[in-house]
Amino acid sequence: AGKAIFCEKPIHLDGDRVRECLKVVEETGAKLMVGFNRRFDPNFAEVKRQIEAGVIGDVEMVQITSRDPSPPPVDYVKRSGGLFKDMMIHDFDMARFLLGEEVVEVNAMGSAIVSEEIGAAGDVDTATATLKTASGKICTITNSRRATYGYDQRVEVHGSKGMVSAENMRTTTVTVANGDGYTAEPLMDFFMERYEAAYRIELAAFVDALTSGSEISPNGFDGLKALELAEAATAEVAKARDLANA
Repeated sequence: AGKAIFCEKPIHLDGDRVRECLKVVEETGAKLMVGFNRRFDPNFAEVKRQIEAGVIGDVEMVQITSRDPSPPPVDYVKRSGGLFKDMMIHDFDMARFLLGEEVVEVNAMGSAIVSEEIGAAGDVDTATATLKTASGKICTITNSRRATYGYDQRVEVHGSKGMVSAENMRTTTVTVANGDGYTAEPLMDFFMERYEAAYRIELAAFVDALTSGSEISPNGFDGLKALELAEAATAEVAKARDLANA
């Protein structure tokens, strides 16, 4: 139809279907942006800027923590594609974004220890994935569907010259100190508050790319690569479950 496309993640739950879609995008010359909004978060974007400026030297290790305040309804879980395709897919994209290289090896573990319903639906609610690039860079991702203290979102990048990190955001930076210790504001409730700026900057970048004709990022290829990592992690956990039940 000649329209520009903004597509939330994932493009589809099946990698083959995504490849079919991207073939049409290429044939028609359509402009496609995939909604990996965390790339546009001012904090994570600054981490990326520091890496590109060479402040920490060559990237060696990346650690990404992403924990939701509470699990979603099980009906949502059943149609979401599972934790790796729904939740950790953001972190897979962030890993590629910060590593600056493609991942060639994926190892993953998962358990259902937060919600029995999620486990009965065939999904996990607690998971870890370890990624490795061809040059040996390593990324560790941890996800949980439960964090009693709020929406936990952190990244840390270790390099040959130092380390850069982005910590959690709070409503204010106020800290109270007294005889009971130090008390700070709780973490932001969930993604709509935590990534409010990221969503706004993301859409502005999409419009700007269409107006200026500049390259769109993240694009369909980025969407596909993140899904491929999610598929690999899902397969790893399913294989381990089958062995345990054999």
